[in-house]
Amino acid sequence: MNSNLLNNLNTPCYVVDEKKLVKNLECLNYVMRQTGCDILLAQKAFSMYYVYPLIGKYLSGTAASGLYEARLGREEMSEKQVHVFSPAYKEDEIKVLADIADHIIFNSFAQWEKYKKIVCGSNKVSCGIRINPEYSEVETEIYNPCSKASRLGVRIYEFEKNEDKLDGIEGIHFHTLCEQGEDVLERTLVHVEERFGKYLKNMKWINFGGGHHITRDDYDVEALIRCINRFQKKYDIHVYMEPGEAVALNAGTLVSTVLEVQEENDGISNVILDTSAACHMPDVLEMPYRPNIKGSGKSREKAYTYRFGGPTCLAGDIIGEYSFDSRLKPGDKVEFEDMAIYTTVKNNTFNGMPLPDIDLLDREDNIHVVKKFGYEDFKMRL
Repeated sequence: MNSNLLNNLNTPCYVVDEKKLVKNLECLNYVMRQTGCDILLAQKAFSMYYVYPLIGKYLSGTAASGLYEARLGREEMSEKQVHVFSPAYKEDEIKVLADIADHIIFNSFAQWEKYKKIVCGSNKVSCGIRINPEYSEVETEIYNPCSKASRLGVRIYEFEKNEDKLDGIEGIHFHTLCEQGEDVLERTLVHVEERFGKYLKNMKWINFGGGHHITRDDYDVEALIRCINRFQKKYDIHVYMEPGEAVALNAGTLVSTVLEVQEENDGISNVILDTSAACHMPDVLEMPYRPNIKGSGKSREKAYTYRFGGPTCLAGDIIGEYSFDSRLKPGDKVEFEDMAIYTTVKNNTFNGMPLPDIDLLDREDNIHVVKKFGYEDFKMRL
């Protein structure tokens, strides 16, 4: 983003770059065209419905984690598919979902037995079961769906005990990846086939879940295409995928303003921003990880090193250490990269922090303010 645009932004603000979003969507659509599979937007990662009409031109629909996301997908991408999975449903939710969802995926046979009469009363809903293949290469435990005693998915011994309850189940779903490549999917499918292969011949579809970093520069897209085609041919089955990050990967920034530069203390010069890790990019603390800033270097790499933190009372509201060629001063703008995903969907108003604006940088490099938040947005959440 050029300096004129940057300096005129009201901060903090998320800025989604339409050109980069389209580049990701074209890549995902290419996979669909080469395989006939369906790719869905996992809204848990990116729910900026202002661009749903654009996304709908390239993808098959949305994947939801519950009733509200399912409603959003149906309302804002109305002609496309809506798939939903939840570890457990309420009866009043299922009754609504039976009217608006195309696929409903159950986490257990107990949930399936409890609600099958409701969902089977709708001719449009295809039902599936989530499985746990008991294999994952996710290293961060909080994101590992196959961790010990995981509550997510049916293990093979449970599946075999409930074979007599499969009538009405048309698909199998698994989700075991997190920011990973096609090679991990291939290794995961070995375990899926070993445990559940005998059931796949009787299914209409399989959902490979999310966590596929398909639009990352080093992702082997052609290998993914071969993998999907092989699997569909072998089992005469239709493949769905529901990436979230891949849709908006590297397609947005979080712009912040320097509020204060503190004198060096214990060898560290602190910078306080109008952006909070705890409020505006919680994955920084949850993963944890250090987001990139445009034009910066690692700690001590360049002439001037600073530790960035937010304006909340949380002592650990620290984003990371960065170095710059020139000294920072109050009023300077900084751009955190790859901030379209898991930000707007997870931000909060702890300490009464204002929510950032949501902006779109269009293909002609014009800024559109999509959403502004104020005091009432804070108050009405309490």
